[in-house]
Amino acid sequence: MRVKGTYHWGVLAVVVLVVELLAAVVWAVTWYLLDREVAAFRIERPEVLWAMLAGPALALLFLIELAWRNRALQRFASAGTLARMVPGNSSVRVLLRFLLFRHGLSFLVVAAAGPQFGTKYEEVKSEGIDLVVAMDVSNSMDCEDLRPSRMEAARRALSQLIDKMRGDRLGIVVFAGEAFVQLPITNDRSAAKLFLGTVGTNSVGTQGTAIGAAIELARESFDMDTPGSKAVIVITDGENHEDDAEGAAREAAAAGIVVHTVGMGTPEGGPLPVKRNGQVVGFRKDGSGNTVVSRLNEPMLQRISAEGNGAYVRATAASTGIEALVADLRNMDTSEKGTFTFTAHEDQFQYPLGIGLCMILLALATGDRRHRRKMMEAA
Repeated sequence: MRVKGTYHWGVLAVVVLVVELLAAVVWAVTWYLLDREVAAFRIERPEVLWAMLAGPALALLFLIELAWRNRALQRFASAGTLARMVPGNSSVRVLLRFLLFRHGLSFLVVAAAGPQFGTKYEEVKSEGIDLVVAMDVSNSMDCEDLRPSRMEAARRALSQLIDKMRGDRLGIVVFAGEAFVQLPITNDRSAAKLFLGTVGTNSVGTQGTAIGAAIELARESFDMDTPGSKAVIVITDGENHEDDAEGAAREAAAAGIVVHTVGMGTPEGGPLPVKRNGQVVGFRKDGSGNTVVSRLNEPMLQRISAEGNGAYVRATAASTGIEALVADLRNMDTSEKGTFTFTAHEDQFQYPLGIGLCMILLALATGDRRHRRKMMEAA
């Protein structure tokens, strides 16, 4: 039985747990409806939402602290005198203040995560460099020594590069035994993303690794009369190259074009899978019936980047290596590329931010004790 003057711990515990459950359901349903029904809904910083897990922990700490306060009050005085000494304790006010504060913090976390929906058009003046990415699409890029495959890792690297472009212009060249321009140099990032989705090991029919031809085609894609720096990034495993890639990089460097290389794969390599309906059914074999093992040709890629006055980076399971190259690209001289319009997401953080701040302010304005008049009436 509760001693008069202490808090209704059992009732408060039930209410807190029920509200926690209802809040979890409401947030889940809200997320589902926004993601399903609202156009262009996204969370800019989804990793921040992990902080929502602090809410249940706060609820547990609140109940533990309240139980400790009850125990301390009972030790402080006997049941007969406790009610007269602390007549103003209000379980309802304590609960209300906690719920306002705890769930106000949830709204602040959502605001910090950056909810966005709806779109807006922004016109910006672009200033940057001209860049052509030459991507290897030969069969060896299906090797799975980088998960899920070298090809997927290369696509991820190019996607990250596109996301980090600001005023730069980008072109895409794909190559295997031959090289083709997949995307002429443009500042349209949406078009670059669209073309990236079509790149795969079936993009070029002739097999091989014509890195030199890809560098030459990339060099021809530039308008050398336009000001500003120019660079080529070759994304490849470098295996079985068929032409003078180092000579092509040297000629590009002589024309003022920097050539970087990104190695896809591992020196140990791996077998080339044969897939049917997306499932691995075996591995490629040579004419003698031995399983073909594809390995990263790292020394050759290092020589190409050295001849092209660029840098070599190797992709790993943890990183595509693009971050390091972007830092180098940012140090190059830029020039104005004109103005262009792009679509951006509308920030909507102000709504959960306003709700959260109001709830916290109300919590701070809510005291633990009943009003003096009600205390006198209770007496």
